[in-house]
Amino acid sequence: MCAVLFPVWAGLLSVSAPADLSQRYEQLNEIGASLSNEQNIGRLLESILLAAKAITRADGGTLYRVSEDRQSLRFEIVRTDSLQLAFGGVSGEPISAQFPDLPLFRPDGAPNINLVAAYCAIHARTVSVADAYTEAGFDFSGTRGFDQVTGYRSQSFLTVPMKNHENEVIGVLQLINAIDPVSGAVCAFSESDRRLAESLASQAAVALTNRLLVGQLERLFESFISLINLAIDEKSPYTGGHCQRVPVLTMMLADAVSATRSGPLADFVMTDKDRYELKIAGLLHDCGKITTPVHIVDKATKLQTIFDRIELLDTRFEIVRRDAETAMLRAVVGGADRAAAERAFGETLQRIAEDRAFLWQVNKGSEAMRPEDQERVRQISRRYRWRNPEGEEVDFLTDDEIENLTVRYGTLTRTERETVNQHIVATNRMLESLPWPAHLRNVPEYAGGHHERVDGRGYPKGLTGEQMSLPARIMAVADIFEALTARDRPYKPGMTLSEALRVLENLSCNGHLDRDVFDVFIARKIHLKYAWQYLDPEQIDLFA
Repeated sequence: MCAVLFPVWAGLLSVSAPADLSQRYEQLNEIGASLSNEQNIGRLLESILLAAKAITRADGGTLYRVSEDRQSLRFEIVRTDSLQLAFGGVSGEPISAQFPDLPLFRPDGAPNINLVAAYCAIHARTVSVADAYTEAGFDFSGTRGFDQVTGYRSQSFLTVPMKNHENEVIGVLQLINAIDPVSGAVCAFSESDRRLAESLASQAAVALTNRLLVGQLERLFESFISLINLAIDEKSPYTGGHCQRVPVLTMMLADAVSATRSGPLADFVMTDKDRYELKIAGLLHDCGKITTPVHIVDKATKLQTIFDRIELLDTRFEIVRRDAETAMLRAVVGGADRAAAERAFGETLQRIAEDRAFLWQVNKGSEAMRPEDQERVRQISRRYRWRNPEGEEVDFLTDDEIENLTVRYGTLTRTERETVNQHIVATNRMLESLPWPAHLRNVPEYAGGHHERVDGRGYPKGLTGEQMSLPARIMAVADIFEALTARDRPYKPGMTLSEALRVLENLSCNGHLDRDVFDVFIARKIHLKYAWQYLDPEQIDLFA
């Protein structure tokens, strides 16, 4: 494993290290360059220790990191070649249980300078010990106990502080039992070993600090993204869940496509950097919704604005009823046949009740509206007249109310849909204005392309499938599937799996979605993997 992960210095472990000091310094420079390229903290720490062991010809070694509260040293990596001992790092063997933290201070608050590693961290000073069994300045009882259990003899020690750019100790590198390159016997670490180890520790501290700072900046950046999604969530709980679920589904599908080794998508492979870039794009894919008016985002019924105007129609129906009753009473007083007048009034009440129930039903927008139902809305508007607050006699419904009540699908008018669609324009504008680093430069294209269609009829740019990146096409499938199955929308229930897959298949056949991506979605059973985590049991009507 080491020969693959750490080629520069792993080779030094399998052959005799060069005796010439200049060659070792040259190798030190190569090691330093390699350390600066490592992105994974665990592998970086292991790289540091293995490099130090190789360049000083040490049989064993330990790397400690200073705890965040600076009260202790935490074991990170432990390696001893002759014992085939490996804990921490990429070994897969946990380290915490076997090696508890070393306290930097005693219970009374005094520095714990009896432990050589603690002394090194507290005083930021390298310590070289020729023989732990004859050394009087430090407490090596723990070391001797380890030797007694394992049969090992921990003799020579070289303990070096790792200091960052602020000259603050962030870790300790401890090397054990230098091996003479000629005789193979354990010997003391030389002065050249000391200089090499200190130089390596300095380079390693810089590399580690840089990686930690990058990690902190990444976490800060992701926290800002979460803050934006939280703002959208607080503004509208219906889109907040969408902002969290689409990235998860996108990564599920992207990993499935990346794992595909046959078919038209076989060449698509994602690195860790690619995955992180797509993850960020997924988290930001609807950030523009922060600009969308909440009464449109949350529009649960056709007449809803800040409130549902259906109740205004109830008030008008009551006015119409009273006007009809007044007209009936006046007719009777004027000498009309009472029975006929009351019968006509009863018919009017029946018609009002039926029309009111009809308007309440179509206001829900839960199913496609037939043309004859749209015409009935217009007839109702003309059938009843009422006096508005200005005393004018007008039709029962305003033009705006007719437009809303005759929406064929859902609850949004064309203008409102255009307003909602503007969120992707806002998303593009927001993301394209940011100075993205090289490893995230595709985020705007991935996040801003999930409403494009492979046939070029999508928005906002009208891109074709050839013009869209594969990650953007993947996100488009994830975005629609989540929207179809979401159970937290105010205007519709979540579809079952079978219903949602039928819609997806139709969309992939008519040029809306990428057919190859949809095929992987089905073949790899991404719909089931997602469903078990996010859908209600009654939505899961497919199991294969």
